[in-house]
Amino acid sequence: MPENNSISPIIEKTVFPILFALSFSHLLNDTIQSLIPAIYPVIKSSYGLSFSQIGLITLTFQMAASLLQPFVGLYTDKKPQPYSLAVGMGFTLIGLITLSQSAHFYTMLISVAFIGIGSSIFHPEASRMAHAASGGKRGLAQSVFQLGGNAGSSLGPLLAAWIIVPYGQFSVIWFSAIALLAIVILSYVGTWYKGFMIAISKKTAIKTEVSRFSRNKVIFSVVILLLLIFSKYFYMASLTNYFTFYLIHKFQVSVQTSQIYLFVFLFSVAAGTLLGGPIGDKIGRKYVIWASILGTAPFALLLPHASLFWIGVLIVPIGVILASAFSAILVYAQELIPGKVGLVAGLFFGFAFGMGGIGSALLGKLADSKGIEYVFSICAFLPLIGLLTGFLPNIETRKK
Repeated sequence: MPENNSISPIIEKTVFPILFALSFSHLLNDTIQSLIPAIYPVIKSSYGLSFSQIGLITLTFQMAASLLQPFVGLYTDKKPQPYSLAVGMGFTLIGLITLSQSAHFYTMLISVAFIGIGSSIFHPEASRMAHAASGGKRGLAQSVFQLGGNAGSSLGPLLAAWIIVPYGQFSVIWFSAIALLAIVILSYVGTWYKGFMIAISKKTAIKTEVSRFSRNKVIFSVVILLLLIFSKYFYMASLTNYFTFYLIHKFQVSVQTSQIYLFVFLFSVAAGTLLGGPIGDKIGRKYVIWASILGTAPFALLLPHASLFWIGVLIVPIGVILASAFSAILVYAQELIPGKVGLVAGLFFGFAFGMGGIGSALLGKLADSKGIEYVFSICAFLPLIGLLTGFLPNIETRKK
């Protein structure tokens, strides 16, 4: 059917300026988020916190960031909110300011909860906008979007080592400038998305996508995908939140040195992010999911037995291989349940954050009772859950 040429390009072509704006905003958002675990060594010594309290801070942040996401996604599937991203970043800004002033454990919990609420608003709708700007290249779009987030996560430890460790907790307030910049960029993206929705509404024939699989098959597949997310993010929680403590305890390195090792891991995650989406566009998501989760296992199993030098080597392939999983899983799920982009994004981002929070709390408790080295020896087996990928159905997305 003939289409209005003034409308079709905005819908059918990949809008890279918007993808890059979303990716950069994701970088700013996740840079702020990564400051939370990055300052743990500082606040642990300053306030005499236990590993269990550190885990509870992460749990509070992750729960606030996860529980709302499916509901935000479900609501915006029905009623898209172009400027919700800027509003969400406003919550993050409030959390940053209060965190810099927090002198008590419970005010820290409230502060990270505000940052978590901002994240719960940001991720589902930003993922939807990346989907809208993809021009059909959904894997590429999600990888570009995720690249910004993972790059931002890798910056937190460096910023903590350079700024927060030398200048103290109050220096967190300086990062409010990042939140303000993100609000400006996200307001621009919201204006584009509002125009996109107007263009969509003018199209005369919009095809409704229906899943090719039975309801039971879809539910079974989603359960497997969530188990893979559990595997990935429990393992990520051990490295993101406790890797610095592990290095300090086992090798007696300084806080700054441990932060640099954490940066190397998180930068490797960022570097590997772009692989999953485009490769999945070409060869299929299932193969990427299989390789990214299970492929991490050999390196993860070696890590607890390695010297400091080899730990620095092993965390690179662990980060690169593991990084490609989420984009492939998310797009696979969106294709498994077509027409529910926001709900799927909210469910999987929310579950990922939730697993990270629960994992951090449980691992903190385990570290208090059994020791930090025991935590890493147990977590090394988590990537083996990637074997479940073999039960997923094949979804062919390649254009003939």
